[in-house]
Amino acid sequence: MDAMRYDVLIVGAGPAGLAAAIRLKQLEPTVTLCVLEKGSEVGAHNISGCVLEPRALEELLPDWREREPPLGTPVTKDHFWFLTQKHRFSLPVPPQMQNNGNAIISLSQFCRWLGHQAEALGVEIYPGFAATDPLFDDQGTLCGVKTGDKGIGRDGNPTDVYQPGIAIYGKQILVAEGCRGSLAENLIHHFQLRQTSNPQTYGLGLKEVWHVNSKLYKAGTVIHSMGWPLGTQTYGGAFVYHLADHQIAVGLIVGLDYQNPYLSPFEEFQRFKTHPAIRPLFEGGKRLSYGARALNEGGWQSVPHLTFPGGALIGCSAGFLNVPKMKGTHLAMKSGMLAAEGAVEALQGRGNDYEDRLRRSWVARELYQVRNIRPGFRWGILPGMANAALETYVFRGHAPWTLQNPTDHQRLQKASDSQVIAYPKPDGVITFDRLSSVFLCNLHHPENQPNHLKLGTPELAISHNQALFDSPEQQL
Repeated sequence: MDAMRYDVLIVGAGPAGLAAAIRLKQLEPTVTLCVLEKGSEVGAHNISGCVLEPRALEELLPDWREREPPLGTPVTKDHFWFLTQKHRFSLPVPPQMQNNGNAIISLSQFCRWLGHQAEALGVEIYPGFAATDPLFDDQGTLCGVKTGDKGIGRDGNPTDVYQPGIAIYGKQILVAEGCRGSLAENLIHHFQLRQTSNPQTYGLGLKEVWHVNSKLYKAGTVIHSMGWPLGTQTYGGAFVYHLADHQIAVGLIVGLDYQNPYLSPFEEFQRFKTHPAIRPLFEGGKRLSYGARALNEGGWQSVPHLTFPGGALIGCSAGFLNVPKMKGTHLAMKSGMLAAEGAVEALQGRGNDYEDRLRRSWVARELYQVRNIRPGFRWGILPGMANAALETYVFRGHAPWTLQNPTDHQRLQKASDSQVIAYPKPDGVITFDRLSSVFLCNLHHPENQPNHLKLGTPELAISHNQALFDSPEQQL
């Protein structure tokens, strides 16, 4: 294998990885630094439409306003709705969802801008390279990664355009792959980083970006909702963000601890857009893009150990998402900055105190104060909302207990105990099928490439998943 060597290697050019790269160069301009990004370009794996809290950006680049980042549209109005099938009820906006001073942005554009700031400092960024395998030295320390081979056919054999992967070594390696990245999960298992934490729990977020002509469009408006279409036992919520230029980002997040194996997050999202309070926004509009991603929902009690011999986990690889706030970019960036400070100390032979730094930071305080809100929704939506109000307005994040997170699959009911859900056919105007949606995902790959997801124990798909739960994976 060909090999490249750096002082620091960062896997992932998202907000966490790029913030770490910038902070490293600020602290030690002579450090050699490489960022690997599996997407075709920086920002390729980020779909437009999120609300940014600029706290970490302010700390990373105090002159950020003069650098003119693409911060889109300042939030002008917040709404929090509880939906029934035909009605909406306006509720007080919880403190976590108040967005004064925040902006609705295109995360892909923001990451590209962060990439330019990093490159201006001398950071080398290599898009199109996925880190597939960890490399360890004789002492068991993570010392590098191997990038994926290219030009492999569906049968697993090299084609005539085969290119072998390369080894990229680093004295410190920061893993910023995002939620449930394969390299991060490999390292969490290898170094047993979850020994003292709760299991991680997950949600699935689905999002579309539209160009609309509705008179209801008002740039800067942020809407969050709970309730319909998910019912009273399934955690989740929707969002509608009014971006600039008559664009709207709309999405639904479904907790993967739902009970009915026939529930389809994709179909529930399509159904959400038909609500009488939502549909008028999109009538006469055009859908521009679609995407989906996994989200960490375990919160503070599910954050694993962050450091291991040779490196650290940052951003969503570690699980830094404030679920009640529905924001994680600022937490991911701050974790990357703190990890960069720890990496510099490690390079200087003074150890790596990233984990201690983070646990003393506002990241830890913010996540600790909301730690009990998401777990409370396993009792149902209404009890969960009551618990959230108690945690927010009475205990103010300092309840004398911490609720524990069971694994998501423990709540799934058997198919024999569940009711099949009959979803309406898409109309091709407001609601759509999966194939036309995936077409808008901006995904490109050779038709004969091998499957990159493989079942660890294929027989369980039939003997367990299908036999007991009627294969709920086909609903995703």
